[in-house]
Amino acid sequence: MPAHDVIIIGAGLAGLTAACVLTESGRTVTVLEGSRYAGGRIRTVTDIATGRALADLGPTWVWPTYQPVVAAWLHRLRIATFPQYDDGDGILDGWGAGVERHLIPGQAGIARVVGGPGALIAALAARLPEGTVSTGRPVARVEEHDGATIGVGLASGETLRARFVILAVPLRVAASTVALPGLDPALMSAMRRTPTWMSSQAKAVALYDRPFWRAAGLSGRIASRNGPLGEAHDHTPHDEGVGAIFGFVGWSPSQRRADPPGLQRAIVAQLGRCLGQQGERPTALHIQDWATSPFVATAADIDELPEHPAVGPTILRTPQFDGRLLLAASETSHVSPGLIEGALAAGERAAQQVLAMSSG
Repeated sequence: MPAHDVIIIGAGLAGLTAACVLTESGRTVTVLEGSRYAGGRIRTVTDIATGRALADLGPTWVWPTYQPVVAAWLHRLRIATFPQYDDGDGILDGWGAGVERHLIPGQAGIARVVGGPGALIAALAARLPEGTVSTGRPVARVEEHDGATIGVGLASGETLRARFVILAVPLRVAASTVALPGLDPALMSAMRRTPTWMSSQAKAVALYDRPFWRAAGLSGRIASRNGPLGEAHDHTPHDEGVGAIFGFVGWSPSQRRADPPGLQRAIVAQLGRCLGQQGERPTALHIQDWATSPFVATAADIDELPEHPAVGPTILRTPQFDGRLLLAASETSHVSPGLIEGALAAGERAAQQVLAMSSG
């Protein structure tokens, strides 16, 4: 069986970044994605008729002023950003007597990507040779084969071999779904301890014909003790073709799972309470519950309180299996783990490690 040059497991932002760097350096890359789509935790809702980006159901924000890796890739891919809208008053819901208007500070430097973070995924994928990315191909086993290659066993029973393998999926997912015989026990322990950012969370986006709250002097920002959205923000696209509000759902995974229709009704009622009657009439309501995705969340993530991952131990960034296996989930990054910046940096780092070892 001929060996692949590099197999990357996971077609999220980190995996595609690594694939892009390696391909542009002349390496032959195969990307295996277990789910039906590329993007990992990035998911952008688009208008079916026009292809226009409407809403981000995964990460939304970047901080190019403070995140040099993000800034460099946006420039390289020729993707623009625009400031998070924050003009006007915010709404405090349940902090005092009912709903109150207040100026809410704290969003300086936040930017959004024109076309949503999905534009990053599309731009990276477009740089890869046709057929590089295969979706719907979950990996079940990764192990050293003969000292010169790594064996990659798919859930379908197929086995591939590669000179190098980059594991670019959430660490806990890898530790719980991929057999990794011979892996350093200290690394496996570190993988199991590392929370996957936003994995237990749900995000909701309400779409409207226009951002009507702006004319009323509101920023679209909501801080709520009543919920179900604990916080919400203006999410109107750059072209302002529609209005949008996104929020983080405060209900627990079990509450969300028990009553999806009730959650939808409660969100719409909250938007009406905070933004006026027009808030009760969205043209669409999208809810992405990441806790239900087996490619993102594990039982450990769901059972714990949300915790942003800190920079993890060095072993997460140390090549394994004589330098032939590398980890590249966003949470392995030494900068902004769990965020878009972290994913880009982790993918870059893993690719550079492969290049250094294969040219030595």
